[in-house]
Amino acid sequence: MTRKKLNQSTETKTASTPFVFEYSPAPQETNIVKIEKKNKLFIDGKFVAPKSGKYFATLNPATGEKLADLAEAGKQDVDLAVKAARKAYKNVWSKISGEERGRYLFRIARLIQERAREFAVLETLDNGKPIKETRDIDIPLVAAHFFYNAGWADKLNYAFPGHQVSPLGVAGQVIPWNFPLLMAAWKIAPALATGNTVVLKPAETTSLSALLLARIFQEAELPDGVVNFVTGAGETGAELVAHKDINKVAFTGSTDIGKSIVQATAGTNKRLTMELGGKSAHIVYEDAAIDQAVEGVINGIFFNQGHVCCAGSRLLVEESIQDIVVKKLKRRMEELRVGDPMDKNTDIGAINSKEQLNKIHSLVKKGREENPDFFESSCPLPKKGYFHRPCFFNNAASSSTVSRVEIFGPVLSISTFRTPDEAIAKANDTNFGLAAGIWSEKGSKIHKTALGLKAGIIWANTYNKFDPTSPFGGYFESGFGREGGRHGLLPYVEVNS
Repeated sequence: MTRKKLNQSTETKTASTPFVFEYSPAPQETNIVKIEKKNKLFIDGKFVAPKSGKYFATLNPATGEKLADLAEAGKQDVDLAVKAARKAYKNVWSKISGEERGRYLFRIARLIQERAREFAVLETLDNGKPIKETRDIDIPLVAAHFFYNAGWADKLNYAFPGHQVSPLGVAGQVIPWNFPLLMAAWKIAPALATGNTVVLKPAETTSLSALLLARIFQEAELPDGVVNFVTGAGETGAELVAHKDINKVAFTGSTDIGKSIVQATAGTNKRLTMELGGKSAHIVYEDAAIDQAVEGVINGIFFNQGHVCCAGSRLLVEESIQDIVVKKLKRRMEELRVGDPMDKNTDIGAINSKEQLNKIHSLVKKGREENPDFFESSCPLPKKGYFHRPCFFNNAASSSTVSRVEIFGPVLSISTFRTPDEAIAKANDTNFGLAAGIWSEKGSKIHKTALGLKAGIIWANTYNKFDPTSPFGGYFESGFGREGGRHGLLPYVEVNS
C-alpha cells in the first residue's frame, strides 16, 4: 500500500491537495456464482423455455462482455404466468392462514441470508454497482423486507384497526435496473404477506438476481405459481400491465413509462402504485456540520453512481458557505475510486448500460453548453466497460437542464440560497417530489424546512438511509402510493368495514 499525491488540473491544485492511499487490488471472488448460459422463464414453480423461442443477451457493464442469454417472454408466456398465479391464488395462497404465509416468508428471508454473498456477487456482475454496496446494503435490506413483512402476515387486522382486509388477487409488478433484487423484495414481500400472488418482470439488463431468487422460492417450497418471473424488455412489461386478469399493477421506473401505464389502465379496475423519477435536493444551512454534509452529498449522489431514484442530485447551499462547501466537495471527489465494481476498494462502479452512459454524456454535454462552471474528478477510468467520472455544475440555474432533468449518473448541480424560504422554494421548483435532505444543527430549522418541502421522504443530517419499517414514495411526477412499512401493505388489500 503506497501513499501518493493525486494528480489534478492546474485550476484545482491547492496547498491542501489530498493524499490518498493507493490500495492493492482486492477483488471479490466470483466463482461462488454459477450463471446459466441460457436462462428460462420461471412460471408455475418451474423454469420453462419461452414459447417464442427468443432469447437476448445480458452484459456485465464493467466489461461490456456477455454474461448470459435471457428468455424473452411474449404474450403467450405472460398469459401462462398470469394463469399460474390465478390458479395458485384461488387454490392455495388465498386459503392458507396468515401464520402459514408468514412461515414461508421467514424461510425465504433466512435462505437469502444464507446465500447473501452469492446474491451480492451476482448483483454486482449484472448491475455494475460496487460489491461493498450490494454486500453491505442491498442484500441485507432484501432479507430485512421479507422478515418484516413475514411479521405482518398474521397481524393484518392490527395493521388496519377496526377493519377486515382481504387480498386483491394477482399482482403484476415491473421493476427497474437500479436496485434489481431490492425492488423485487419491496414488491413481492408485501404482496405475499397480504395473500396475493405475483407475476414480476425484472429489468431486461438486470434479471439474473431475480432468477436466483426464483431458486430460493423453490428451495423454500413456496407453492407453485405463487410467484412467477417473466423476463423481457418493454413489450413484455406492457403485456403484463395490459393483461385482463391482473388486479394490481406496481411499477417502479421512469415517469414517462409510468404515465403510459396510468393511461393504459384507465377505465379498468386495476389498483396502481407508481414509484417514478426524482430530482431530489440537499439543503445545507450555514450552521450545518459541513464535513458531515459533504459526506452526505457524496453518499447521496456519487457512491451509487446516481442510480438511486431519490439521489440527491441538486445541492442547495446557503450563500455564505458556498465557497467552503465547493472546496471540500472537490477535495472529497478527488479521493473517490472509480473502477472495477468487484474490487472491495471501489467507491463508484459502472453505469448499467452503454445506452444509459450515452444519455449521461449527452446531458452533461448540454449542461456544459449552458453552464461552463463545471468540475469533474481527475480519476482514471477503466479502458473497458461503462464508467463516468463524478462531476458537478456550480452556480446552476434552476431552469438549466442539469437542474430539471433526472440524470441516472454521478452528476450534481449546485446553487445557492439566502433564506430558508428561498431554499424551500428552490427545492420545490421541480416536477418531482420524491426525497430531500436537510443539513443543520438546529432542530427547529429542520422541522420548519421539512414542513415546507413537497417530498415523500425527508432525511435530516443524513441521506439514503432505508429501513423496511419506513414508507417510501413520492408526489407529483414521482408517483403515488407507498412501499415499505405498514403503509406498504395497503396497496395490496381491500379494506372492508
